[in-house]
Amino acid sequence: MIWSKVLLFPYWLALRLRHAGFDSGRRKVVEHPVPVISVGNVTVGGTGKTPMVEYLVNLLQGRCRVAVLSRGYKRKSRGFHLVEVDDSATQAGDEPLQIKRKFPEIIVAVDKNRNRAVAQLLALPEEQRPGLILLDDGFQYRKLKPATDLVLVDYNRPIFKDELLPLGHLRDLPEQIRRAAAVVVTKSPRYLDAWEREKVRSATRLRPEQPLFFATVKYGEALPVFRWEADKRYIYSKEVFLFSGVADDRPMVVHLSDRYDRIAHKRFGDHHCFTRADQRRLARFARRNPRSLLLTTEKDAMRLLHARKLDDEVRRRLFYLPIETEFLTWEEGEAFDELLGRNVPEQAGNGLLF
Repeated sequence: MIWSKVLLFPYWLALRLRHAGFDSGRRKVVEHPVPVISVGNVTVGGTGKTPMVEYLVNLLQGRCRVAVLSRGYKRKSRGFHLVEVDDSATQAGDEPLQIKRKFPEIIVAVDKNRNRAVAQLLALPEEQRPGLILLDDGFQYRKLKPATDLVLVDYNRPIFKDELLPLGHLRDLPEQIRRAAAVVVTKSPRYLDAWEREKVRSATRLRPEQPLFFATVKYGEALPVFRWEADKRYIYSKEVFLFSGVADDRPMVVHLSDRYDRIAHKRFGDHHCFTRADQRRLARFARRNPRSLLLTTEKDAMRLLHARKLDDEVRRRLFYLPIETEFLTWEEGEAFDELLGRNVPEQAGNGLLF
């Protein structure tokens, strides 16, 4: 629509000028003496960055000492912070805390200033210093030059059919994905033939030599949020109350529809902070529906771990559904692994074994 182009022109121009400054060298870019893999997108939320970061941790932690660096969105702490397993989501951010609790042996740090954070990580004692840093949501942070930029695109939300914020979901110019070392189309159907893959590549307008991968969502079995208080018999209930504060929970709803006879669903905004009123509503629902499993996402579970007003009955019945990234074919996963080996340089003393 012409009116939307006119309305969004100031934002579009600001983005163009910003990128032009970095592309021309007029704005400073720092390259660090450690490989950095950036995982990002050009839209707001919902593309699966955290599951991809966790996939990379699983892939790389046996080869080198891995650290994950995040902004720590919506945390209340300031500056550089090393995330601990017993932190709260308000201290660390929900996604960094999720990663740290899943991989307690790796370093997870948060800082809005990523260059400062990398310097802090490299200043750690030699036995703790990372040999590789995974930068969560780093595609727009152009002050840092990564060894590899991975960009994720939601299969269900073609970026060139979208609009910039606030009219659409784009927070960056869609053509910026051509800067990426590779693009991963997430939340893909499990089966895509060659014609469908080529159609997506054409719609995404990549460079001819730019690698394109297709991944999907894999859900695990429901796990208790409060492990020592949970009543695991509720896992086998045929009724579920799903509540979520994530950008896109549609794949989760589809997954659950095959397993439960009755699904009640409450959707909150992304990174929602569960208030005392929310916690009381959960308690009321639990009392009115004594057979229902209470289910949420893994990210939401991090924000509920330290909720002070959760009813005991809610704590017994509250579970979360873990999520993983899975490439559509084994060969695709192998090609992705090989790409990382080519694009992340081996550096002496860091133990990188590509």
